[in-house]
Amino acid sequence: MDQSQTTAAEPLVHSRLEDGVLTLTLNRPQQYNALSWAMLEALREAVRSAQAPDVRVVVLAGAGKAFCAGHDLKEMRANRTLDFQRRLFALCSEVMLSLIRLPVPVIARVHGIATAAGCQLVGMCDLAVASSEARFAVSGINVGLFCSTPSVALSRNMGRKEAFEMLVTGEFIDAEEAHRRGLVNRVVAPEALDEEVERLAAAIKAKSPVAVRMGKELFYRQLEMGIEAAYQLAGEVMACNMMAEDAAEGIDAFIEKRPPQWRGC
Repeated sequence: MDQSQTTAAEPLVHSRLEDGVLTLTLNRPQQYNALSWAMLEALREAVRSAQAPDVRVVVLAGAGKAFCAGHDLKEMRANRTLDFQRRLFALCSEVMLSLIRLPVPVIARVHGIATAAGCQLVGMCDLAVASSEARFAVSGINVGLFCSTPSVALSRNMGRKEAFEMLVTGEFIDAEEAHRRGLVNRVVAPEALDEEVERLAAAIKAKSPVAVRMGKELFYRQLEMGIEAAYQLAGEVMACNMMAEDAAEGIDAFIEKRPPQWRGC
């Protein structure tokens, strides 16, 4: 992965599509990929492009020495009006929600630090693979700013007390602790990070696109429901999934002991 420093002519988010995997790389390496207003707008547009039919998996990465250091505090301090702050956090929330609304899985490729809104990004991705040298924190509390929006993501990834401890202390946790708490799926040596991300993406691409798409939408919808409503919705989705051509092909292939040929419908 190209980790060269950005220039004025380079985009704030690099996009590369290869064999069904769209890699979106945050590209403000000198600022540790801090989420300025312009960066958030660029990421919003890049995520929209991920809805193309040839995209099967999205990988979110960071250029330079870090994944993402959170919001651009200098920009926030220079625009200290309530209107600006409201619009900034509305834009950030829109970007975060767009990740789970994508019809394909999103994998965070985490190296260096992921702090504050950068840690929130990790939490909002469907999956996360971290370098063993990665570190995580929601450190706004250290500058008098409770990380309220990151708390939404953290509290949906780990236990309440573990999430709240991070939020009120601002202390870092390492990659193994992030894995134990459920913030990341896998931890590997730095030199194996790209290979592990590719392995996870390949495992997803090997499955039926229609089943993955229907499953991701159902997964997030049922999380916000009571158990009876969740089962009702899940049953309906599973019945509709069963009517898909891919389901018929998959079951036939299983019975006939051959690899399935997915049609994506």
